Amino acid sequence: MTKIVNPTSLGMPNGTTRPQLRIVIVGHVDHGKSTLVGRLLHETGGLPDGKLEMLKAVSARRGMPFEWSFLLDALQTERDQGITIDTTQIRFRTKLRDVILIDAPGHAEFLRNMITGASQADGAVLIVDALEGVRDQTRRHAYLLHLLGVKQVAVVVNKMDRVDFSALRFQAISDEISAHLIELGVTPAAVIPISARDGDGVATHTDRIGWYRGPTVVGALDALKPALALDELPLRLPVQAIYKFDDRRIVAGRIEAGHLAVGDDVVIMPAGKRAKIKSVERWSAMPLEGEHGAGRSVGITLDRELFVERGDVIAHVGAVPSDTRRLRARIFWLHDQPLTAGSSILLRLGVREVRGRVVAIEKAIDPGELASVETKQIARNHVGEIEIALAQPVAADRYIDNPRTGRLVIEVGGRIAGGGLVLSIDAAQRAVSSDIVPVQSALQPEERSARYRHQGAVVWFTGLPGSGKSTLARALEHRLFAKGGSPILLDGDTLRAGLNRDLGFSAADRSENVRRLAEMAGHLARNGHIAIVAAVSPSRGDRAEARSAVDTAFHEIYVATPAEICEQRDPKGHYAKARAGDLPGFTGIANDYQAPETVELRIDTSTVDVGRAIDGIEDMLRQTQVLDDGAADLATFEAARVTA
Repeated sequence: MTKIVNPTSLGMPNGTTRPQLRIVIVGHVDHGKSTLVGRLLHETGGLPDGKLEMLKAVSARRGMPFEWSFLLDALQTERDQGITIDTTQIRFRTKLRDVILIDAPGHAEFLRNMITGASQADGAVLIVDALEGVRDQTRRHAYLLHLLGVKQVAVVVNKMDRVDFSALRFQAISDEISAHLIELGVTPAAVIPISARDGDGVATHTDRIGWYRGPTVVGALDALKPALALDELPLRLPVQAIYKFDDRRIVAGRIEAGHLAVGDDVVIMPAGKRAKIKSVERWSAMPLEGEHGAGRSVGITLDRELFVERGDVIAHVGAVPSDTRRLRARIFWLHDQPLTAGSSILLRLGVREVRGRVVAIEKAIDPGELASVETKQIARNHVGEIEIALAQPVAADRYIDNPRTGRLVIEVGGRIAGGGLVLSIDAAQRAVSSDIVPVQSALQPEERSARYRHQGAVVWFTGLPGSGKSTLARALEHRLFAKGGSPILLDGDTLRAGLNRDLGFSAADRSENVRRLAEMAGHLARNGHIAIVAAVSPSRGDRAEARSAVDTAFHEIYVATPAEICEQRDPKGHYAKARAGDLPGFTGIANDYQAPETVELRIDTSTVDVGRAIDGIEDMLRQTQVLDDGAADLATFEAARVTA
């Protein structure tokens, strides 16, 4: 029989009225983690009855000294036989807390545990061997705790018996590890001298550490602040499905945080539509009364007809998640292929799935080396901060505000490739207000493709001034129009003379110039036209964001003419004007230009004539099914629609 509690009553997240604390224990492999865990289970009464005596007897029969770490091996064996004790999530009780202790065997495994969300730790215990002192792996674990946003850390200096309980040795280690943690922005909650083997400092003070006046390990755990109960956070109900029963439209999902009741004023995000909860439903029974809290799956009806879809988030008025198309996240990468700027990804936020593109990578870190470097990629098992541009708006919270809705998972090629935490949300990239109702075209995409014999698309020419972008764009426009298509040319300089004349040539203005071009081009593509954009667009990140905004209709062509040839034949005189000071911000464009790494087509106009180049572009558009020479004509489409 086990003394580990399996609470069933309602109240705190653990089902009791006692606070629950999730603690991850990290440290060098030989610094005594297993011994400390075994001792904590014993000191808090968390062992099955008779287990300790049995193990001591077995050790005596084998002529071996008893080790507290034997407990974990024994409990693992029992778990395999069906007893519900997990060696990676070990439960015990102090006087004030229900503690879930998460053992992280090594930094790579620790990283994976945190990615998968198995351990949303409230705090950490970092263990250091008193004889060996602070090791490189100790620093790595401290750094990982910092990366994961763990702010409550208790440091345990173990094996004080090996240094004769020296107060000077303890103080030296305490000063070193405290300085390292403080440098990372974490002030240790306590630094505690112990001998886990003998019990000194684990749950009680002993004479051998009489010079120490701080808390024991158990006391330090009781002093850590548990996470706010999920019911106390703002309401977050991600929509999983919408069902129709009779005249009711039931919006179903699980309450991830907060609580709801009939009559509550709610907002459906990211669209920002408002309604009241009319009823809370359950299958084959009367509607439910009262409040319903975090962790409960519910179906609700609203007091008005609104378009609600899977992935929307329902929240209370005045406490809504942010709506955005751009996130900054700290991610942990697991895929064999490195993550690079410009990569196309599938992002999951709760049940919401949305296409995105990595706009920028910063602070890529190898946890094994503790190196934070400027790099263009994040390798497997490495960490980095990235900017993500999303194809559609999403509702999200920062992780520090709500761990349930502030975590994300990244898929590449149908596989989970990484995950992480939402650090910030770009308020400038908010979704459209609920007061703005976009009007859709009266024509279907099939009608336009039947007439034009092509799908809507954006063909984006990028390259240095004088590379031949505008020449190719005009030739492609003429070719497509001659074949009955609907091409529309958007030249960067032409738009700067009108729509974008308020923009200069700073990095921010260039980004805004590209954003506006992408918005206009994407709108044309969604309405069946082929938008042909000719723009220097020097930033790889800006072009990646343009691709993300347009999504699969985006086709990038890099006009890779060498810089010296571009300058010689620059038809618009950009280089000469820059040297004369007549084009502020243009100087150095050849050096600042970031060539694409992956594009649909690359053309060097110094080696390929215009006719052959356009032939190649046409072939690319056919291969990507933008051009369809075999498309049905409009009369056929109309006849089919009438028949249907």
